[in-house]
Amino acid sequence: MRRFLITILTLLVVAAIGLYAFDQYWIHHYDALIAREAARYQVDPDLVWSIVYEETYFRPWKTGRNGEIGLMQVTPVVAREWAGETGLAAPEQRTAADTVTLLRDPERNVQIGCWYLQKSSQEYRDSPGREARMLAAYNAGPSRAADWNRVANGAQPLTEQEFIARIDIASTRAYVTSILDRYHRVKAAKGGTQNDAGFISPINPSASIFFHQTWR
Repeated sequence: MRRFLITILTLLVVAAIGLYAFDQYWIHHYDALIAREAARYQVDPDLVWSIVYEETYFRPWKTGRNGEIGLMQVTPVVAREWAGETGLAAPEQRTAADTVTLLRDPERNVQIGCWYLQKSSQEYRDSPGREARMLAAYNAGPSRAADWNRVANGAQPLTEQEFIARIDIASTRAYVTSILDRYHRVKAAKGGTQNDAGFISPINPSASIFFHQTWR
């Protein structure tokens, strides 16, 4: 009986280690892609990683209820805007099927998602806690984010928490809060320092850019 219990416990430990190892592989196997595209568009890779974690848990095949596609749940409308701006193909020449295929490609999806995120990053570059504004714009659209961020002429800009309190769409407020919580914990775990772009980088540049615990 004792030998049987030891065997069962050993199998459980091995299974737990295996599951943890697979989970770590799963949440990090797009790290290089995220780092490359985030650098291209000068957005924080940890923020992008946190968005992908929230949106799809790194499942590139996922489709949202409103037609969002792929890792960063990019909409076909945004993909056509990106294609038109970058000159990849004229929007009117890209069929719906082409756009879906484009967005199912993880590399293109993350590229387009970072391109879109950069727009709000630039828009709110002088705002305190701009990540909250960026996430609100990413989830609910730039016009709604601008409405929530608006203050009277001469007034002080909203703090991060004041901005979040103004979000009157419950799902967007929960989205922003959840991603910010994970993002801040990633930063705290890495013990990063501020860089010239206003984002936090690892102290040891040779360390894995996404080496941290999993929070779900």
